[in-house]
Amino acid sequence: MTAELATTFYNALADRDGEGMAACYSDDIVFEDPAFGELRGADAGDMWRMLCSSDTDLAITHTIVSATDSLVIANWIAEYTFTATGRAVRNDVTATMKVENGKIVDHRDVFDFWKWSSQALGAPGKFLGWTPMLKAKVQRTTRQNLDTFQAKSRDL
Repeated sequence: MTAELATTFYNALADRDGEGMAACYSDDIVFEDPAFGELRGADAGDMWRMLCSSDTDLAITHTIVSATDSLVIANWIAEYTFTATGRAVRNDVTATMKVENGKIVDHRDVFDFWKWSSQALGAPGKFLGWTPMLKAKVQRTTRQNLDTFQAKSRDL
């Protein structure tokens, strides 16, 4: 059942269905990745809604690496154009998802931030992508983008 839940989640991402992705999460989900840092509850679902709503050429593939009754490890690859710079990105991500009562309660994505920032940001990412300073700047920017998306969503 956990492998099916993860497959549903990544199929929704491939279809750019943020609502479908958020529906896989428990209300008290904890999500973390290098670009967004830690997000909890509605913020995690809204992150996927925001990412799925953007005009991008996103292509997703995923593989379930292992699954038990309560844990899924998946590898997923996102290929897209980073809109802020117009640069092509191929991000190879390892996800660990804890599942309780048919919902994802904890989701951790791990990827090489330096490699991602080198692709997405070009020279600044290549030269500074290993620094905590650049990672903190990216997380501040993604938080601001999420806050703006949430404010606009509330106004609808």
